[in-house]
Amino acid sequence: MNRRTFLTASGLKRKSRIVSAAYTGRTSSGIAPYTGPWTSNEVIHLLKRTMFGAKPVDIRYFEGKTLDDAVDELLNITSPLPEPPVKEYDTSEAQTPDSNVDAGTTWINDHNEDDKIGWARKNSLKKWWVGVMINQPRNIREKMIMFWHNHFATEMASTSNGRYAYKHHSMLRSDALGNFKSLARAITVDPLMLVYQNGEKNQKGAPDENFARELQELFTLGKENNPNYSEDDVKAAARVLTGWRNDPETNTSYFDPERHDTGNKTFSSFYNHTTITGRTGPSAGDEELNDLMDMIFSKGREASEYIVKELYRWFVYYEIDDAARVNVIEPLAMMLRNANWEIKPVVSALLKSEHFFDPLNQGCLIKSPVDFLVGLCREFDVALPDQGDYATRYSTLEGLLYQLDLLQQSPGDPPSVSGWPAYYQIPSFHELWINNDTYPRRTQFTDTMVYHGFTRLGFELKIDAIAFTRSLSNPGDPKALLSDVLDVLYRITLSDTAKEQLKRDILLTGQTSDYYWTNAWNTYIANPSDMMAYQTVYSRLNELYRYLLALPEYQLS
Repeated sequence: MNRRTFLTASGLKRKSRIVSAAYTGRTSSGIAPYTGPWTSNEVIHLLKRTMFGAKPVDIRYFEGKTLDDAVDELLNITSPLPEPPVKEYDTSEAQTPDSNVDAGTTWINDHNEDDKIGWARKNSLKKWWVGVMINQPRNIREKMIMFWHNHFATEMASTSNGRYAYKHHSMLRSDALGNFKSLARAITVDPLMLVYQNGEKNQKGAPDENFARELQELFTLGKENNPNYSEDDVKAAARVLTGWRNDPETNTSYFDPERHDTGNKTFSSFYNHTTITGRTGPSAGDEELNDLMDMIFSKGREASEYIVKELYRWFVYYEIDDAARVNVIEPLAMMLRNANWEIKPVVSALLKSEHFFDPLNQGCLIKSPVDFLVGLCREFDVALPDQGDYATRYSTLEGLLYQLDLLQQSPGDPPSVSGWPAYYQIPSFHELWINNDTYPRRTQFTDTMVYHGFTRLGFELKIDAIAFTRSLSNPGDPKALLSDVLDVLYRITLSDTAKEQLKRDILLTGQTSDYYWTNAWNTYIANPSDMMAYQTVYSRLNELYRYLLALPEYQLS
């Protein structure tokens, strides 16, 4: 399948290009506050970029607010943290079963070093995470957690300790809109990261350079600076980080001064030949780590522009041209530096900007598998089993997790420390999500969700086409129905000809008068127990949604 052909699917209304006179680019818009229309279109664009999908009830909720109030509410997170994952797994084959944890209660505080228990807990965490995303409250937290998970990438598969994985996830959840510098420091001594990047094996006489390299290349500064840090800087940073270890019983990391390189560490001209003085004693690790972070973040322009580019690709568009660099990246990077590395003001300015709402930045990103699957479940308000029925709930979520594996994005296990290639692989970026394997699997998933559903332990996970349709403003009018449906599901405008054909071929079953649908709908509403009336609207709606979800347009956000 040609991915570029996919992006220019027939039936789309293409918008004209706006090119800056001073800088080459797709558009000349910048971070000035957006002052244009605030309609359902803008609300849906905002919600699809800051949450997973845009539920009709959420669209109506934010339509009643101003743009500033909507963004502020999305960023001012007041919702409580979700209840932690629970023991829903079989322990019969474990040599040391976690018998002191009752079924249906959380395992996060129980120490157990049995590998089978550890793997079961990690899988429990991943299933739980999918459920949390589907049932997310009206804020940006889940989207930001996935952003940081991709940026500070770790693989749960690198450890058999499920508690390390949960602790790492909780850190991202607590600091989702916090301080970039503080989060980078916390990541450095996070137990899961220490395992993943061999940090717990890093000791004097045998420094391990893995994390020292990724800290600079992938997490803070990037590799495109000219000049840039050197190999000797990687080696010196590795020496700074010697001595950190993990304690699985307490689920914490700690510093072992006996394993620490106490010599001075001198860096290159890129860091102004900074020397980090070697320390001894129990506080040496923290003191030298603070010095290392201060030195790295003294490269303010490099560090701020690097993370702002990552945020831009996440929320706006994958390509950063000259105009975007000058009009968006550089001023936001300066804002980040002035805010002492607080992320929230930068994200707020971006989401309120004219650039974010620029027509050329709408409907221009291919949904990630998580955005696609979780967004679909949310937009159609697909119900999960109740929390109390934890066995059925987790079994159902396991089925969804399996689908994400097939679509090549398993939360908790990105393919490398660089994250998922769709966020960094030049020049394809997001186009990598769509290929000859994944696109048919996406349509197979949507077809199944519409027609048959997925059944686990007697529970059917399925789109309720009639319930979704009843949530719209005027489902008895086929034109209004199509308009509402396309607003919710699509970010690309279908031509009037395409809309008319959809209405005639599906809702009117080949007839030309709108009352063929209106009468059918009203007959069902008047008597929902009439199975003939039910089947008439049910079959037409199922065919409509199956068709719309299979088109390329649904893959765009």
